[in-house]
Amino acid sequence: MNRESLRRSTPTLSGNAVELRPLQKEHEHALVEAASDGELWSLKVTIVPGPNTVESYIAQALEGERDGTVMPFIIVDRAKDRIAGSTRFWKIDYVNRKLEIGHTWLAASSQRSSINTEAKYLLLTYAFETLRSVRVQFSTDELNEKSRAAILRIGAQQEGVVRHERIMPDGRKRNSVRFSIIDDEWPHARRRLETMLSRDS
Repeated sequence: MNRESLRRSTPTLSGNAVELRPLQKEHEHALVEAASDGELWSLKVTIVPGPNTVESYIAQALEGERDGTVMPFIIVDRAKDRIAGSTRFWKIDYVNRKLEIGHTWLAASSQRSSINTEAKYLLLTYAFETLRSVRVQFSTDELNEKSRAAILRIGAQQEGVVRHERIMPDGRKRNSVRFSIIDDEWPHARRRLETMLSRDS
């Protein structure tokens, strides 16, 4: 079975507080507006689109979607009916049933809410229960302690550090910390996430 016959289009995933919708070119302005809440494009530990980079950011995501290796989403705050950030499945390998959740960012005012937890819950549920993934991985900058703690909090296991995994826009050679959840661990991680969401509701 070839990749063409396996791949799927980017779905819409709906929860109580958040809705994940397929990223489109027409979301440029709204993404920049969300990223301006905290001027996130100036962060050194992640890549967030700004006024000068949003066009290429979206183009790259949509190219990966056409190639079948990426499912890019906007994160919509349902209460405010506005875009709060973005995330995606990428490095999708349908044959080996594995993928990575990454390129995730949220407007500063949305970072201490249930939005990120519910977005991860929706993504992981779709990955394990619809795509039948056996492995979902996460990578974050070694320097990003906040992100590392958040990934551990949802039940992922740290696997190690990938040295000089990518070069950041400022030229820094980034070491990435790799985490994963495998299919045997998903039931426990799911219960953990559901408990976290019930506390936030």
